[in-house]
Amino acid sequence: MIAIVDYGMGNIHSVQKALGIYGANTKVTNKAQDIGPCEKIVLPGVGAFGDAMQELKRQDLVTALKKAISDKKPFLGICLGMQLLFEQSEESSGEKGLGILKGKVKRFEDRPGQKVPHMGWNQLKQSSVVSRQSSVKCPLLKEIPDNAYVYFCHSYYPEPKDQAVIAATCDYGTNFTACVWQENVYGVQFHPEKSQSVGLKMLENFVKLC
Repeated sequence: MIAIVDYGMGNIHSVQKALGIYGANTKVTNKAQDIGPCEKIVLPGVGAFGDAMQELKRQDLVTALKKAISDKKPFLGICLGMQLLFEQSEESSGEKGLGILKGKVKRFEDRPGQKVPHMGWNQLKQSSVVSRQSSVKCPLLKEIPDNAYVYFCHSYYPEPKDQAVIAATCDYGTNFTACVWQENVYGVQFHPEKSQSVGLKMLENFVKLC
């Protein structure tokens, strides 16, 4: 069973439908007690960092999410859900994130001819240093070709302190982190559920994780 965390700020049904293509049993929930029995966790998210953390706290989900991660259950953060894995964000300077990954979330700089938010299709560049596990490729990117296109919609991006967690980057005026991997924790800044065959393959890879 895969828990899809519904804290009122996610693209819940699109994610659920995409996971279901590969036979995944899913449970959409905003209850901490539902997360524990599930084998995998997905944290989607669209909106503001501070509002999202306040909702996770209000619904008493923070402890359950951290326990699932410490129990080594595969965990996938999508878009804002990925940003929440970090310590803090420029979007909400007074609000701490989950702190699973060290680093902060930054806003794209305003540049002539470059619109913020970054919205639309862009290419993933898979990193040469993909993990702490030496040259092992991030399992989420299995059978995904380098420079594959995925769909983005965001104004902020994470900047990890540890470069070893960066599984893929993307260029939008600056080279930013688009995918992270640390042990059982995965995060993508793009929307795999909107990224056609490439994104669906990533979700299939997540479903098949042990």
